[in-house]
Amino acid sequence: MTILLEAVEAGSLSAAGRRLHIPLATVSRRVSELEDHLKNQLLIRGSRKLVLTDAGRDYVASCRRILEEIAEAERNASGEYRAPQGELVISAPVSLSRTHILPILVNFLAAYPDIKMQLSQTDRAVNLLEENVDLAVRLGSLPDSSLIATRVGLVRRVLCASPQYLEARGTPRVPEDLVDHDCIASEATHSRDWNFRKEGADYAVAISHRLMVTTVEATIDAALAHVGIAHLMSYHAAGYVANGQLRIVLEEFEPPLRPLSLVYPSQRQVPLKLRAFLDFATPRLREMLDNEPRKTIW
Repeated sequence: MTILLEAVEAGSLSAAGRRLHIPLATVSRRVSELEDHLKNQLLIRGSRKLVLTDAGRDYVASCRRILEEIAEAERNASGEYRAPQGELVISAPVSLSRTHILPILVNFLAAYPDIKMQLSQTDRAVNLLEENVDLAVRLGSLPDSSLIATRVGLVRRVLCASPQYLEARGTPRVPEDLVDHDCIASEATHSRDWNFRKEGADYAVAISHRLMVTTVEATIDAALAHVGIAHLMSYHAAGYVANGQLRIVLEEFEPPLRPLSLVYPSQRQVPLKLRAFLDFATPRLREMLDNEPRKTIW
């Protein structure tokens, strides 16, 4: 069942073999043996990607439930529900991981020596169940799902520039003034159109960027080098605003605040390692990301 699920999630038998560190021939043989045992075809082996048959879809859904119950039984037998121990896998946005999550993890590991941690730094919304992730840090409104969410703060999207740039070029008073300014666009935040709110209505302004970069870190570096106005999440700019290296502009036109949440799968019994992390991280993140709706959060 594990090999079958890995093949389905990876998209091919060869990819499953690489993930599981077993030969392709072994993966293919095990899946074929399973189909022979069930007397039914589960997979259509295409040239590019595996396709599940109707029977395969039903069987894979059952496999996921069965393997999760086995994993829970093993966690219970190993004492994971009696004391905080084991490995905890966490997913978080890349830049937020560096500035907020990693410092908390360092202190958490010191407080809980029997817990190991794996931090997956990605801006992608991972599938917690399919990718065996215990907890994810999510930015923005959450869709209805079986996940349990704990809100830890509200964050802003801000425009920042260095004092030197603003002294040389002037400070924009309304979003439309950006047409006369050099803007720094980031592929990481898809920020070619910048969103604003005026008198309760949301609208976007198309900016003509002077510089396009790939990462948030490069955006910050360019703003610090006086290249232009950057579009950032508040936690990206917090330290630089606090020490005077960057200034916020057009604050009264900022779009609505976005929630930051810790999410984890609904389960009959929350492992103590996860409960310990939630109790440890939640107040610390809330302190970092002050929850006052219109108060500057740094």
